[in-house]
Order: sequence, then C-alpha cells, then structure tokens
Amino acid sequence: MENILIKNGTIITLAEGANVLTDKAIFISDGEIKKIDDEKNINDQTYRVIDAKGKVIVPGFINAHMHFYSTLVRGLWKTKPASNFIEVLNNLWWKLDKGLTEEMNYYSALIVMLNGIRKGTTTYFDHHASPMHITGSLTTLAKAVTDAGLRASLCYEISDRDGDNIAQEGLQENLNFIKYCKANKSEQLKALVGLHASFTLSDETLEKAATIGLENDIGFHIHIAEGESDQEQCIKEHNLRVVDRLDQFGILGNNTIGAHCIHINEDEMDLLAESGTAVVNNPQSNLNNAVGISDIIKLTEKGALVGLGTDAMTVNMLEEMRVALWVQHLKNNNPSCGFMEVTSMLLKNNSAIAERYFDKPLGKICEGAHADIAIFNYEPPTPLDENTYLGHILYGLSQESADTTIAGGRVLMENKKLLLDINEEEVNAKARELTNELWKNF
Repeated sequence: MENILIKNGTIITLAEGANVLTDKAIFISDGEIKKIDDEKNINDQTYRVIDAKGKVIVPGFINAHMHFYSTLVRGLWKTKPASNFIEVLNNLWWKLDKGLTEEMNYYSALIVMLNGIRKGTTTYFDHHASPMHITGSLTTLAKAVTDAGLRASLCYEISDRDGDNIAQEGLQENLNFIKYCKANKSEQLKALVGLHASFTLSDETLEKAATIGLENDIGFHIHIAEGESDQEQCIKEHNLRVVDRLDQFGILGNNTIGAHCIHINEDEMDLLAESGTAVVNNPQSNLNNAVGISDIIKLTEKGALVGLGTDAMTVNMLEEMRVALWVQHLKNNNPSCGFMEVTSMLLKNNSAIAERYFDKPLGKICEGAHADIAIFNYEPPTPLDENTYLGHILYGLSQESADTTIAGGRVLMENKKLLLDINEEEVNAKARELTNELWKNF
C-alpha cells in the first residue's frame, strides 16, 4: 500500500481540537493517517503527492442505514399504488426482494458504492433482504464492498413474514457472516445481526436472534417504529410498545442500531438513550413513504446518539443532511431550530456509531484514524474558519461532488476519475439486463 501526502488544502478535521486547518499536510501510510503537520516536518520522502490547493479536505462520510439492493428499483414504473406504509412494503419492497438473485445482490451493491465514491461516502451500514437467496448473500455483498475498496457493516434482515424456513435461514446467514468476519479480521467488513421490525418477528424468532447476538457479543440492526403499524401490532399482539418489547429480548444496547424511531413516545426515547442504542434518522425515506418525522431534537435532548442514514434514497450524505434540517424546521414550525442537532448526526454522531464497530476512528481526520478522506473542489466565497465551517459544509460543499476519494489509504478516485479495476459501463449494462428479469415480478 503506497504512502500518500495530501498538501495545500483546507482541512476540516471533524475531530477534537481545531476543526479547520489551513497550513498542514496529511501523511498516510499503511491505510492510516500517521501525521498531520507542516509539510517540512514529514520526513518520509517516498510518497505519492496529492495537491489539494483550492480544495477542501473532509473525512469520508458514513451512511448509518442503507439497503444496497434498492438500486434495482430505480425507474420502476409498474408498481401498484400504495395508500399506506404496509402497502408500500407489500406492493414494492417485498415483491422486489423475493426476486433478488446472487448476481443482482452483487451488482446492486457495487453500483451503490461506485456512485457513493463520487459523493465522498466511504462506509456503509447495510441491511439486506433476499428471501429466495439468503445463504451466501452477505459474502456476496462483502465481495462487492472489497471490490469497491470501501468498508461496510453487513447483516441479513431476519423476518417471519415469509415463513419459518426462511426465518431460520436468515438466522443462520447472520451467524455464518459473524464467523466469517471474526475469522478474517478485516477492517473493511463487520457484522451485525439483522432484524426486520417488531411486527414481522415472532417471540420465538426474536429469542433465537437475541441468542446469536448475545453469545457472539454482536449488536443488532433493526427498523424501529418506522410506521404506526409497527406500534399498533405490538400493542395488540404483545401488550407492549416496540422499544419495550425489544428491550425485553435484550436487543437494545450500545452495539445496536435502531433505524427510524418515528412513532415512539418519551418513555421509549428515554429507554433508547439509557441503553445506548444508536438511533438512525432517514428523513428522505420517511417523507417519501409518508410515515412521519422523527423528533431528533427531543431524542438528542434526552441523550440518545442520533445518526444519519439514507435508507437507499441517495448515496449523497450531504443532501440527506440538508433535508434533515429542513424537515425539522417544518416539524417544529421554527426556521431556527435543529442546526446543531442535524449537522451533528452526520458530522459527529455517525463517527461515534462507526467507532463502536471498527477498530480505529472513522469520520474524522486525526492521527491514528483510518485514512478515509474525501477532497472537494470548493473555493469559499466567504471566510471558512472555526465559526463558519458547518455552514460551508451544509450550504456550499453539499452542492459539489468529490474530486478525490480515499478509503483505507487507497485512492479510489482522483480528479473525478475512478481508479478501480472495474469497467463501469459493463457493470451498468449487466445491471440493466438483470433488472429486466427482476421487474417481471411486478
């Protein structure tokens, strides 16, 4: 792995201490940020130089809730209209995932990550479902992750909605991938136990999933109260609210990710915060499905760790952050609220979430961190300093695509040109061929 020196750029570290550095160089070796210092103090002469003059250097972005397979729904026009969230699942997603094959899983994931490289996204927490192709599906996704040069936490979505045999196979796939990751000890790949949602999980299946997670010291990745129907079913069938039910099975905790968390009350917010469970907001998906708006301001006030995902609506984390802010303004009828809570989700909290799973810091530029970096062409029209950098990211940098993206010390794109040994034209052509077959299910 080559050594790299990045110089002359404005560095937004998102780390402790000074957030904006204008006169420092970054030295990368063995996939790690080894030194941030004056260029003259970096003595190793054997390095590749990236001149970032007139550019802004930021940590690679982290997407804390994603579904790679959603790539293959783009442009789908013949779905039956839905009037509520359950119909969205039945008419679209649960038809789509039943048609997924091994090849579809691979290409859909690869395309997401190639596009994400262009937006500076280098880490994903993916939540996968392919009920007719479960066994081996996570290692298929893992191959796409390593081929793209990125890093990801992967899990298979356990659910009882397709019957007991499929649920058992989903449990086994998670266990297999946990063992795979432990054996390979790769900093590119991590495992979680995937669960769909309370309303599609029996007590028996939840108990088995909890056992896998707790015996292997592995957390969980689950949708929590995304739609009102999740709460309604839980109260009716179990006489419990969703967060309380999950707590009873040992699902909550500081190794667990709860996506959405829209239809929860204050007691549930307190329980999420007290347990250390990470909450991941996905505002564009929530708006698109008309399920509601998560109260991330109140969750933050209660001490919950609230991160940001896209739920496959985009690979552009800066776009998602902007929407998150506008929607909090609307929810609270206050155009001045939520700025710090929202920007912290992506620029601080996603890093804290990732550091629970990966062995070195992610989402920040500091010595000892993984060398995951995005460089943007951006000449600020107003002062860029400690007081203004968040505004520049939100209102300026967000309108640009990355110029250069580095993950694990490997340059994946430079001057907007992908440097991977992948023929992107052939990848997209193959995906179109596979999609034609997939769409026959609709």
